[in-house]
Amino acid sequence: MPWDWIAAWLIAVNVWAVVLTASDKRRAKQGRHRTPESTLFLVAVLGGAAGMYLTMQAVRHKTKHRRFMWGLPLIILLQVVCLVYFASLFLR
Repeated sequence: MPWDWIAAWLIAVNVWAVVLTASDKRRAKQGRHRTPESTLFLVAVLGGAAGMYLTMQAVRHKTKHRRFMWGLPLIILLQVVCLVYFASLFLR
């Protein structure tokens, strides 16, 4: 049962990350108020790194920012390692 909750959380936070990233790109083009980078990273750390990274690649947003292009894959790697570790604990 905990995997249902984890899957639901990851889906929700990745949808949030996609919307937030696309919205920030749109606002950047319009010269409007932007989403702070700290907020983008918080959503990534909460589980939305994969959705955010894919969206950034698709809409060409922040792809020249090393902090994002190295940071997001690192966050994804750490999240996968954590999921595998916890899965090994629960599946014994």
